[in-house]
Amino acid sequence: MFQLEVQAIHTGASAQNKEEAIRQVAAALTAAGNVAEGYVNGMLAREQQTTTFLGNGIAIPHGTTDTRDLVLKTGVQVYQFPQGVDWGDGQTAYVAIGIAAKSDEHLALLRQLTHVLSDDSVAAQLKTASAEELRALLMGEKQAAEFSFDTSLIAVDVAANDLMTLQALNAGRLQALGAVDARFVAQAISTPPLSLGQGIWLNDSAEGNLQSAIAVSRAATPFTHQGENVAMLLTVAATDDRPLDVLRYLSALLQNNKAQRLIDADAAGVLALLTSEVDETADVLTAEFTIRNEHGLHARPGTALVTVIKQFNSDITVTNLDGSGKPANGRSLMKVVALGVKKGHRLRFTASGDDAQQAIDAIGEAINSGLGEGVA
Repeated sequence: MFQLEVQAIHTGASAQNKEEAIRQVAAALTAAGNVAEGYVNGMLAREQQTTTFLGNGIAIPHGTTDTRDLVLKTGVQVYQFPQGVDWGDGQTAYVAIGIAAKSDEHLALLRQLTHVLSDDSVAAQLKTASAEELRALLMGEKQAAEFSFDTSLIAVDVAANDLMTLQALNAGRLQALGAVDARFVAQAISTPPLSLGQGIWLNDSAEGNLQSAIAVSRAATPFTHQGENVAMLLTVAATDDRPLDVLRYLSALLQNNKAQRLIDADAAGVLALLTSEVDETADVLTAEFTIRNEHGLHARPGTALVTVIKQFNSDITVTNLDGSGKPANGRSLMKVVALGVKKGHRLRFTASGDDAQQAIDAIGEAINSGLGEGVA
């Protein structure tokens, strides 16, 4: 995992405009031995191609692919501008994270940073924090324990014909994650789950919860338990109220008699249904496309993708099927870049709305044409 050193953080800086800010960041990257002279030209050219402003007062200036040969070693320099810098289009940057990266190393780095920076409460602190505080904020050291619920915690088509098997699988997965201890496992396996109806069951434990997380197991073939249908079991570990959001989505599906959608979906689909809301009255379409850009979905092609999505009224989510499997809001550049999409990764788009088909068609065309970078 990328580590940010306090020496790479420059607080209390000032700049009259975006170019001056970028030149300061580039000079720091050069002085640190991350890049050779001339990399600044690539950073300025990148900004002409597309803005590197992510949102929440944060910009990530970096070079073009043409200047990647000037990168000597991957690194980051962080500049804090308490008074803010006009980054264009009415956007103000308070923190500029200058990036120098070889190949697609920066994708993991961006995913780590943007995961932290997508928290509005953290971003609000960035413009006044000290260097030590900035480092802790950017590295996520002041964040609460993450709520874990992704496709790695969802098993579909499990060969099981009894509830005990599903209980053991879920509890074991949560324990392997470090979200629960042996007390949780013992209680989760020994206590009968609760039937929610429509083949969906739920269980938890009052003891041994170390971190909020949810595990899901779905039987390959539904079976009966004491006269009731069993298709899927959700096991909840809770140290705060974050799992409640998932349970609310589940409750809505059950109330609308839509549990079959959970039973028919793949792991990514189950995750999307339990973490996002889809208008039942609107057209809902999904499509999968493979990213062919040589260096993945970094800021420039990410911006191109978000720009296409914003042309439509439909609600559009993006899921990296080769990543965490968590759906992201397609209108948020920060969240799209945070997906950590590399060349060859498959993206699933879900569009809900009157112009869903037009949106899917436009997204596919943009991806197939290289998102402004040509087809690799």
